[in-house]
Amino acid sequence: MSTDIIRIAMWSGPRNLSTAMMRSFGSRQDTRCIDEPFYAAYLAMTGLDHPCVDDILRVHDSDPARVSVALSSGPSATPIVYQKHMTHHMIPDMPLDWMAATRHAFLIRHPARVIASYRRKMDNVSLDALGYPRQLALYHHARALTGQDPVVLDSDDVLARPDRVLRDLCAGLSIPFDRAMLAWSPGPKPEDGIWARHWYDRVNLSTGFADTVPALPAVSDADRDIFDAAINIYTKLAEKRIGQS
Repeated sequence: MSTDIIRIAMWSGPRNLSTAMMRSFGSRQDTRCIDEPFYAAYLAMTGLDHPCVDDILRVHDSDPARVSVALSSGPSATPIVYQKHMTHHMIPDMPLDWMAATRHAFLIRHPARVIASYRRKMDNVSLDALGYPRQLALYHHARALTGQDPVVLDSDDVLARPDRVLRDLCAGLSIPFDRAMLAWSPGPKPEDGIWARHWYDRVNLSTGFADTVPALPAVSDADRDIFDAAINIYTKLAEKRIGQS
């Protein structure tokens, strides 16, 4: 791997401002973005029936070994490569050795928001599908690899204070801040996975981070056990977040 290339892995659960964050980094002239590179491998290995599954497996690489090599080595036309990762995609058989070649950040979101947003797109909700347990495990793995605490940022803080949080994020990743990260053009982007037509309708209307944080949605009795487990993990990571008021 060329030491001139900075590879950034942003770890998020679903419905967590992750695509907006990819839009933010994609607005930088020095950055190329990769959208959920292990999604196809995750679907192939689990056999799950997700929206667009046939097209995902047809278009995207489902071999996790090849994906991990591509993420950690090879040339790049830009000095920064930003990787948008979903934590729940990294099931136990996924390779993790490639993580040593990347700088890591963890994007978290209050589980009441995640559950409400996920239910608008999927019928079945589970703790593992929301990615919280795996996010915590990957945080500790990244910490062990680097010997340092990875950057943690909360989506609510990004919405409330985008300039400050993005500056702190860039400082934590040892890259220069670029004001271009605060805005982007609407519509789909070349880096979007083929699943974008199902998931990215709202972000494709956006041109930047919203400047308000809505009230937390109510959690139903049916989701209470999932929420209770998720909030415990979320709270542990939230204690480490940057950009706190």
